[in-house]
Amino acid sequence: MNEKKVLVIGAGPAGMMAAGAAAESGADVVLIEKNARVGRKLAITGKGRCNITNFCDNETFIAHLTANPRFMYSAINRFSCYDTVAFFEERGLKTKVERGNRVFPESDKALDVVDALYDYVTGLGVKIILKEAKGLVIEDCAVKGIRFDDEIMYADAVIIACGGMSYRATGSTGDGYTFAKAAGHTITPLLPSLVPLNASDDDIAALQGLSLKNIRLTVTDNAAEKEVYSEKGEMLFTHFGISGPLVLSASAHMRNMSPDRYTAVIDMKPALDDETLDKRLLRDLSEFANKDLINSLGKLLPKKLIPVVIQRSGIDPHTKCNVMTVQQRHLLIEQIKRFTMHIHSFRPINEAIVTHGGVDVKDVDPRTMQSKLVKGLYFAGEVLDLDAYTGGFNLQIAYSTGRLAGESAAH
Repeated sequence: MNEKKVLVIGAGPAGMMAAGAAAESGADVVLIEKNARVGRKLAITGKGRCNITNFCDNETFIAHLTANPRFMYSAINRFSCYDTVAFFEERGLKTKVERGNRVFPESDKALDVVDALYDYVTGLGVKIILKEAKGLVIEDCAVKGIRFDDEIMYADAVIIACGGMSYRATGSTGDGYTFAKAAGHTITPLLPSLVPLNASDDDIAALQGLSLKNIRLTVTDNAAEKEVYSEKGEMLFTHFGISGPLVLSASAHMRNMSPDRYTAVIDMKPALDDETLDKRLLRDLSEFANKDLINSLGKLLPKKLIPVVIQRSGIDPHTKCNVMTVQQRHLLIEQIKRFTMHIHSFRPINEAIVTHGGVDVKDVDPRTMQSKLVKGLYFAGEVLDLDAYTGGFNLQIAYSTGRLAGESAAH
């Protein structure tokens, strides 16, 4: 029996998993990557630590998808989050589980994850070509190969796994959407997801660089008059607005963005109710009785935040602590417990961790990842209209769809 020739475009997590799975299934595989090295985006994920996956069961995984969760049933049942951990452990990459069941390499080095996948594909004899694919060769509704500037490479199957539009510097420039569109596929609107947010409040820039821990961030959709997100954790103020883990997670719950549609509220002291916080504030004010208010809140708030909170409360910063009224204390508590920001827009898609939108899954068979329009054409990873919340779920989409696409393409 002649072995099948499979070409994979894109050497990220989905592409490398697809190439390895196809090779394990007996195919002759060529992995095509336009960058000078494989796994460039993977190498910078999780601030260079790489949140490999989430240590959870399939139902929990499905519940964390924000687009087309039902489409993922076959893929996650074929290759689960637990399978991913076992896959890396078997290849010598020790892992650890952190808060929220996030799985990281024990070394805290994303490059070790890239190396494990690289060793996996090269160990199976996958040929890697560092060259830019320019298009697909399609005849009679079947894919025949890939076009380059100077040649055509023929194959029995092609897997498109070249990512989305986020982090363009790593090669995610939307090539997969171009190839899919040329093959007759619909591309759903491309939007940033897991992305920092622009705020329209004038005083936010003064807080640039300030990181807050153990706070609660709540986001309200003003148009629908409902809360869309509320979690405790960490965030960061920037020159344009807000970022950090809580903000990226919140952004995945915000759709149909328009200026001031969403309001973000920070509770600086989520462990204290208003009454308990008032008692705490009274103690601090008594301790610094003869000082100005501006110099008396250092035990309660970060230094950078104090002038902004006081200004928002409308109290003269040079008010002596021993003359503070009950009403003034309540004004301060209001700002500490309900510090409000008006969200203007998402940051550009290039700053997003993942792309929301992509190849419409209605035209892809979820049992094989094969195109319903073009025989022998498969899709894997972020190029598909699939995305999830933070916590390793997006990378798991890449492994599961890659695995299924690779095995299907080889058979």
